[in-house]
Amino acid sequence: MPEITTPYVPGTPCWIDLSAPDQQAALDFYRDLFGWQGEIGPPEFGGYASCELHGKSVAGIMSAQPMGDQPPPPTAWTTYFATPDADSTARAITENGGTVMFPPDDIGTLGGMAIAADPNGAVFGIWQAKDFPGAGIANEHGAMIWSELSTRDPDRARAFYPAALGIDIGPMEIPGVEGMENYFGVKAGDRTVGGMAVQGEDSPEVPSHWLTYFAVDDADSTVDALIKAGGNVMRPPSDMPAGRMAVVQDPQGAVFAVITPRPL
Repeated sequence: MPEITTPYVPGTPCWIDLSAPDQQAALDFYRDLFGWQGEIGPPEFGGYASCELHGKSVAGIMSAQPMGDQPPPPTAWTTYFATPDADSTARAITENGGTVMFPPDDIGTLGGMAIAADPNGAVFGIWQAKDFPGAGIANEHGAMIWSELSTRDPDRARAFYPAALGIDIGPMEIPGVEGMENYFGVKAGDRTVGGMAVQGEDSPEVPSHWLTYFAVDDADSTVDALIKAGGNVMRPPSDMPAGRMAVVQDPQGAVFAVITPRPL
């Protein structure tokens, strides 16, 4: 079991959470799809639910409710990147053309977080760990395995993320695979932790975004189960260089990907 036992390197995707109109329905859906266990949390944390797999935290699910005079957040998964200092990272985001949507705030003794958008509009979070380091399991069935930025302005993204988050974006090379000119690797330290895909002109309505990938043992059977539970398929299972993957929506509209990794 690939448990996370060391602190996350700054710039690494360390946590994901979902904002959904019907929090309990989302908890039920992902329990049945991935085997997660979670329940609505205490009122002092807004009912935030931390979902577990094999007794380890893997993701959060919260209710998409209006905050003050603001509309409710969109039904979407958010990727959080590890940072040693949320305040300085928030300043770097702003100084390099990004937007801090929710400024750094302490979540009890767990850590500090903020929500931001890059210059192209892709939303992400940052997490400064204290008592809670982030996801305790990755890269196995039902857990996050990959984070992917989809953008039409790769040059702007390649300038922003190294300066704001300290991550590098460069050519992606997979042995024996050609035609990766429009796909880039995202590195934190010396490890590739995600990717960047260049959007084509055939989907002008799709904004820049970060896409969460979950590892699954069988992409086809997982998609079948999702359909039976009321989800939608945006990109049916197909074979890719990294494995067999699909892009889907849960019943409330949150988009994510599933992938059965290709054996290395």
